[in-house]
Amino acid sequence: MNDVNTQAAGHFYRLVSDFSKRTKGWETAIFYETKPDERWDLTLVSQRAYGNRNEFLAVMAAAGHDRVDMPVQQKKIILPTADQLAFFKKQSGFESQPQYRANYAPTWLEE
Repeated sequence: MNDVNTQAAGHFYRLVSDFSKRTKGWETAIFYETKPDERWDLTLVSQRAYGNRNEFLAVMAAAGHDRVDMPVQQKKIILPTADQLAFFKKQSGFESQPQYRANYAPTWLEE
């Protein structure tokens, strides 16, 4: 079943991808060096960068992947901070955290 806003995840992906491509080394971001044990597990990168496994779509976007089953090469990826990530979620209408979702939509949309 799709989200109420079927375009939200795609919009979120593009926001994170654009952020990762344009952010310079001196700007505020998470500069994450991927590790060998993360090659087939984007959720592990999410766990280490954000403290939970639910931000794998952000990791996919930062790594330039269009499928979850693509291997992560050992390289530096640029991820938004938790605050930047929250801003992109609000901007796109996408939420990955189950505790902030109900009825196929973010609960904070009701605020």
